[in-house]
Amino acid sequence: MSKNIVLIGMPGCGKSTIGYELSKKLSLEFIDVDTYIEKNEEMTISSMFEISEEYFRQIESKYIEKISKFNSTVISTGGGVVKNECNMLLLKKSSIIIYINRKIEDIISDIDDSIRPLLKDNKERLYELYRQRHHLYQKYCNIEVLNNSNISSIVEKIYGIILNDSSEA
Repeated sequence: MSKNIVLIGMPGCGKSTIGYELSKKLSLEFIDVDTYIEKNEEMTISSMFEISEEYFRQIESKYIEKISKFNSTVISTGGGVVKNECNMLLLKKSSIIIYINRKIEDIISDIDDSIRPLLKDNKERLYELYRQRHHLYQKYCNIEVLNNSNISSIVEKIYGIILNDSSEA
């Protein structure tokens, strides 16, 4: 498979965990965009947001342009990547885009306070983000997968879809 597999969805929907497990199953490289940005910028995402969201989105776009040129890679994006149409069009050229859709209630119950304290304490913020982004996730994805069971089941489901999709190509 030469195309990338890009996972999009809400913060806490399982993109990074599913992406990592899927990459192992497919024997492909895995990149978590936020981790990639932090490593290359030597700065945390939180620190970039403290400067401004616009600052972070510019940095994110720079790395999306670079990452979109990769091949045969499973890529877990940040939840807000869909806010920039150019980012999504770049990714769509070289990738199968999978929207990991998960109920907000499930995200809230699984959020680790130490990793995402702002989301845990601000449930309404998550609902608002979902209202703003859900239609964008659906607009840009090739495949939508509901994350309503265990990780291995979701990985198997995506694996089956991808194998079926590539055999029809």
